[in-house]
Parts: sequence; C-alpha cells; structure tokens
Amino acid sequence: MNEIVIQSEIKRCIYTVRGKEVMLDEDLAELYEVETRVFNQAVKRNKERFPDDFMFQLTQVEYDSLRSQIVILEKGRGKHRKYLPYVFTEQGIYMLSAVLKSKVAVEVSIEIMRTFAKIREFSLHYNALAMQIIELERKHNKKFKEVFAQLDAIVSQTQKADEKVMGFIREED
Repeated sequence: MNEIVIQSEIKRCIYTVRGKEVMLDEDLAELYEVETRVFNQAVKRNKERFPDDFMFQLTQVEYDSLRSQIVILEKGRGKHRKYLPYVFTEQGIYMLSAVLKSKVAVEVSIEIMRTFAKIREFSLHYNALAMQIIELERKHNKKFKEVFAQLDAIVSQTQKADEKVMGFIREED
C-alpha cells in the first residue's frame, strides 16, 4: 500500500475525545495486525508506560457516542465488547512502538506519527488563515463583506487542493 492510502486509512481511525485526538484500541490492533485481546494484554503488561495522558478508557457515554458516529456495533452473539475500549493519544501510540516490537508495529507507528503530524500541519495552516481573516475584518469592517467573499473562495480552493494532494478529507468533529 502506498503512503497516502495508509495515511488515509489511519485518518479514518482518529477521533476527538475529551478534546484530544485519539485512536481506539481495536483500530490500532487491526493496523498492527494483532487481536485486540493480545494488543490490550501487551499494554497491561507495560501499564507504567501509559499514564492517563497517553491512554485512557472510554466511559459508557463516550463509547455510545462513538458507536453511533462510526457504526461499530455488530449484531449477533459474540459481537459485543465485554469491556469499554481504551483510546491512545499520539504520545501513547508512540509508546506502543516500544511495547509492540514487530516489524509491522514499527512501520505502522511511523505512518501514524506522520499522519498526526500532517493533521497538525493542516490545523496550523488553517488557524493562521483564520487569524488573518479576523484581523482583516477588524481593520476593514465596512469593506470586509466583499473581501470575505473572495477569501472564502480562495480558502475553499486551497482546501480542495490540499485534500487532493493529501489523499484524504479531514472530517469536522
């Protein structure tokens, strides 16, 4: 698989919970090509490496909210989780590479780190643009409606071009 396809797949597994960008244990286990049970056992054996800002367990309300967003509940016997899932922040995912030492784990960790970096880069780019628009509005309030219409078109074109280059679309959470 090429890098853009892998990053696109990873991007679909990143959610915002408690104001942090995180990935579910089951998504990470799938990417690392191990069973979720085995994945979580490895993490539990190395619990000291995963403080609360690296990994935390979802509440029932958070899990229900994610299930409704991503339709992860399957019907049938044995298809339900017994325990609430754990989620990992970027730092927790980085720590996973020290715990899961397979070649696949190393390669996947690298791609996940690249994806998080690109998300931050996009965020910084668009936050800077938003700040410039706010400043422009403050300085030129009367003529801003005309300027805003032109800037809105430019932002839309830039975003579409960036998304084409990156190969994925960042959904608003």
